[in-house]
Amino acid sequence: MSNARTTAADIASAANPRVKAAVRLRDRRERDRTGRTIVDGGRETLRALDGGARVVEAYVCEPLITSIEARTAVARLRGAGTKVVTMSAAVFEKVAFGERSDGVVAIVEVPATDIDLLRLPSDPLLLVVEAVEKPGNLGAIVRTADGAGVDAVIAASPITDVFNPNAIRASLGTVFTVPIAMAPTTDVLAWLRRVPVRIVVARVDAEALYTDVDLRGPVGIVVGNEAAGLSATWSAPEVTAVRLPMLGEADSLNVSAAAAILLYEARRQRGSPDRRRDRERSG
Repeated sequence: MSNARTTAADIASAANPRVKAAVRLRDRRERDRTGRTIVDGGRETLRALDGGARVVEAYVCEPLITSIEARTAVARLRGAGTKVVTMSAAVFEKVAFGERSDGVVAIVEVPATDIDLLRLPSDPLLLVVEAVEKPGNLGAIVRTADGAGVDAVIAASPITDVFNPNAIRASLGTVFTVPIAMAPTTDVLAWLRRVPVRIVVARVDAEALYTDVDLRGPVGIVVGNEAAGLSATWSAPEVTAVRLPMLGEADSLNVSAAAAILLYEARRQRGSPDRRRDRERSG
């Protein structure tokens, strides 16, 4: 695709119904009603495609398409027969919401998040995030889970949905490539018991240090809400609580930082620093 292209955009008015429909997808009620979300960015769109998500329609602003990821995304969308609609820069600004827009926005069907659809290996490493409020935190957690080779991320009683556009952006699109489920906390706990996995939760008042607990084998690591922490549901007898040492004035870390520390400690203990490459070699 060349930036020298000067053909008129398909949509040049912000009053266009497609523009209004796309903007409405920033609201969770609209996402829940339609089963769709909005993905801003070439890299994020590529990962949606890689993860098997169905792209309903894509909007592009030709002068803004300068990155390799954006060009590749548009080529793949057109090659797959997806409807690609061009927009003027002024209209595209209404649809895009990221600070680093690269000229591609996709309308994507939200993947299924039924916890019973998850398929796990014999020794799964799972991450449960309960009632996380901020989409940026949720997206950062999924991005970390992707890096640490987590087998699934489960949002327990989520306050913000995993496919919030800002969560998608913060995850760099990995919400589409990491297996994800959402369910009420009580259902998540029951499911973890059925799998079964050992349950390790992060609590500021726990006696055990995170480095002193065995995180090998089937295990589910649980982190909680930014302000309130974990609910009482996670005080069940079989649950092991761990803490991260806090040596300054603050009593806890940001939830995404805590999740990262715990996941990479689990990865260290499990002795496979690059599980993805191990899988590629075995495949």
